[in-house]
Amino acid sequence: MQKSITNALSNSYSYTEYRKLVTDLLSEGKSTGAEQSEDLTHYSSLNETRMNRLEKTIKITETTISKLQNVRKNYIWLVISEGWCGDAAQLLPIIYKMAAESENKIELKIVLRDENPDLMNLFLTNGGKAIPKLIIIDKEKLEVLADWGPRPKGATDLVSNYKKEFGAFDETIKTNLQLWYLHDKGVSTQDEIMEIMEKQEA
Repeated sequence: MQKSITNALSNSYSYTEYRKLVTDLLSEGKSTGAEQSEDLTHYSSLNETRMNRLEKTIKITETTISKLQNVRKNYIWLVISEGWCGDAAQLLPIIYKMAAESENKIELKIVLRDENPDLMNLFLTNGGKAIPKLIIIDKEKLEVLADWGPRPKGATDLVSNYKKEFGAFDETIKTNLQLWYLHDKGVSTQDEIMEIMEKQEA
């Protein structure tokens, strides 16, 4: 695992670099990832707009800010993502803003799933390569402490229940999922990640 983490970190992007990469690829009519298609480029373009909006509108709660400013240890938050991933577009701006509130105790790094298969295979969800995946790492030891993702529990339950009933991940559930994120305003994500962080700090 240590080798996969080290390799991924040497191949990682800051949030700003990641955003620029996605934007630059879109200007060439491409998306991130090994596979290229009109659909994936279309999703990347939608996500670009979504992230631009969320960066302006998402608020980190006072409770979360207080907890982040009291973090004592140093961490790396390593996120596995791709530009076409709708959940990543919803969650990365929150994770980025949270890390920024930590007064340099948390360094955010982003890697692309398809460029880091070894790492992705260590953090599968029910056997699948679901993203985004947040890996919480002790910065000094480069030791993995915990992971989170690909969605907050409420969003996971929504998708799971829909699949049980209708047997598919279709446009309806994609719309319902976006509405869930819109109403939640990033609060569930903040609460769940901070619960993990508090355990590491204890």
